[in-house]
Amino acid sequence: MTIGIGNDHRGYELKNKLIEYLQEKNYNVKDLGSKTTESTDYPIYAFKVGEAVINKEIDLGILICRTGIGMSIACNKVKGVRCGKVDSVEDARLCKIDNNCNVMSVSYEKTFDELKKIIDTFIETEFTNEERHLRRVNLIKEYEEKC
Repeated sequence: MTIGIGNDHRGYELKNKLIEYLQEKNYNVKDLGSKTTESTDYPIYAFKVGEAVINKEIDLGILICRTGIGMSIACNKVKGVRCGKVDSVEDARLCKIDNNCNVMSVSYEKTFDELKKIIDTFIETEFTNEERHLRRVNLIKEYEEKC
């Protein structure tokens, strides 16, 4: 599995720790984020991750910024992306089970230990394929096609 990580300047240090952690777990990791702590614009990296998911260069994406909100908003502008702003293990589980999210966005203010649990849950949880969840995800896809 290949995981792409995008970050702005605030998420730079955390990204580097997460890349090492994920590589130790034998995941391929693609660094699509800022390579510096100098101020930068988060949408650039959110779009890169979203496009990499859609182009099948990565299987899942992880975004890191101050709150995770801006990255999530930007990434969801990429047609076909379902990015959830995740604050907990339960959020990570439900965004995959219910919404089949292919990207998650988190705050750089989470501790590394919290993020490891959240990310492990996001990666390891499968979409349920229950009819009601399929129907809802398909409604989103249909709406995207009209736009």
